[in-house]
Amino acid sequence: MAEPEIVPVTEWPEWSSNPDGGDPLTQDLNAPYDKGDLAWLLVCTILCWQITPAIGFLYAGMHRRKAALTMVLQSLFCACACGIQYWIYGYSLYQSRTTNPILGDLSLAVFKNVLAQPSLANSDIPDILYAAFGFTFVSATAMILAGAMLERGRLFPSMVFLLCWTTFVYYFLAYWEWNPSGWLYNLGLYDFAGSGPVHIASGFGALAWSMMLGPRLNEHGVAPTVSDRKSKLAHYKPHSPLLMCIGTVFIWFGWFAFNGASTANLSLRSIYVVVNTNLAACGGGITWVILEYLYKKKFSLTGFCSGIIAGLVGITPAAGFVPVYVACLVGAITSVCSFYVVKYKYILSVDDGLDIFAIHGIGGVVGDILTGFFAASFVPALDGVSGASYEGGWWNRNFRQMGLQLAGATTCAAWSFFVSCLLLFVINKIPGLHIRATEEQEVRGLDLNYLEDLDFEDGLGHGCMISEGASRHSTTPPQREIVKAEGGEKKE
Repeated sequence: MAEPEIVPVTEWPEWSSNPDGGDPLTQDLNAPYDKGDLAWLLVCTILCWQITPAIGFLYAGMHRRKAALTMVLQSLFCACACGIQYWIYGYSLYQSRTTNPILGDLSLAVFKNVLAQPSLANSDIPDILYAAFGFTFVSATAMILAGAMLERGRLFPSMVFLLCWTTFVYYFLAYWEWNPSGWLYNLGLYDFAGSGPVHIASGFGALAWSMMLGPRLNEHGVAPTVSDRKSKLAHYKPHSPLLMCIGTVFIWFGWFAFNGASTANLSLRSIYVVVNTNLAACGGGITWVILEYLYKKKFSLTGFCSGIIAGLVGITPAAGFVPVYVACLVGAITSVCSFYVVKYKYILSVDDGLDIFAIHGIGGVVGDILTGFFAASFVPALDGVSGASYEGGWWNRNFRQMGLQLAGATTCAAWSFFVSCLLLFVINKIPGLHIRATEEQEVRGLDLNYLEDLDFEDGLGHGCMISEGASRHSTTPPQREIVKAEGGEKKE
């Protein structure tokens, strides 16, 4: 029997008639796509994936030792559970081809009808590739938010909350900003790589979570009084500066792909975006360290990491819109704003020890506003597709854009904060899903409570675990204590 002739696709059929784009048995569905674009997006997708565990490493290093492993576990949960959720219905909710301005439908559920048709983001790449790239965004966003549980939140309720949050906050905001039918998209909001759905949403969600959890307990099981919190919040040094630094380095590395591939093609604009991303991170890191030196007369590795992240947050909405000669300034201004929010955060009397609200929430709002000010019409045109479709910002005398950016940032912040409060209130009322750990669990350490059933077979014998937090009655240093999981005798 003769094999069917494979002919290249020359024109895509209507999505409603053939959502797959054609018959792969008789047609070459790769023909219309540039192999460079496909390779760029696919490689960036792989590089972006490691941002989620990198955030886990960053948070683990910044925690006290007794809760460090919980953050690593939480990062793996975000990578797995959010990925399954995204496949089942998440991608469909924000990238389906609907006409309403609020939310999509389930026409793309379980990636059905997701194959070779051009994506809504850019006709230069297929739908299946953009779907793969989008997964890395939602998992990283959930992990940014997860840091708000900070030694106080119970692990299982936090997982329930994160899945509910991505459903009712992230996918709504993503549809509003990135779907051609979304109402913020049609207003003309500039958000290149996700300041609203990613940073502002996670930052203000973290504020709500921190408020609901209350302050941390110290090693004696005592919470600060109201007067103590108004004067000075408790501060605990990172237990592993090296792990914190490694996490920051991998986030910085991954953010080149996170921003660079948001052009959805390989072009001069992609290169421009990568340069902007690097300069903003440099400006943010240097600025934060200088400010800390002016106040404390010493340099800080924690300050460097915080400033670098703040610079990356500020450039996220702006990378594909602002000229390269202001990128460092965008990172520096964002870093200054975040620094002073951290410095005076005690006014809110909220224990956000990882400064997620200051760096991501406020940093995202500042980045949105700076995008409206510095945006130039020639930068988007570097992708070879946009042309004159973007009017630029304040510098191009498009004064209306500043108002749009402020309105968009305010909308994302308000939606995330109030929906997060509602979700936390409801989850906390469900039996068995109380969001805060008990006093004993918190003082003893979250790692001991949640991970003591794990077995480590590293030559110590089956059923042993290395305790990361000391028992309240133990005289053995925590880093050397080895406990038999099933009631065996203690060894050193």
